[in-house]
Amino acid sequence: MYGSGQSPVASSEKNPNRVTGGLKAQGVDSYKIVAEDGSTQEIPTQTYVRSLEDQIRKQRAAINVLERKVNRNETATTNLANALKNVK
Repeated sequence: MYGSGQSPVASSEKNPNRVTGGLKAQGVDSYKIVAEDGSTQEIPTQTYVRSLEDQIRKQRAAINVLERKVNRNETATTNLANALKNVK
């Protein structure tokens, strides 16, 4: 009754750029680990990596759509060029 059956807002509905930016702004995009020799190393958090993966997934989908449109336009141009050759 009180949210046990409902899931939170799906991450696919959120803008991945804003999610990543929000994580960076909050400072929770990485952990700093100090080694025995005193050197520090930053390791990204899982949520930050997930947000980057969402960005990549969304950009790949957009690229696929644009590639299909380019292919469609190329075939239409080729067909029109062939039609012009046949008319002459």
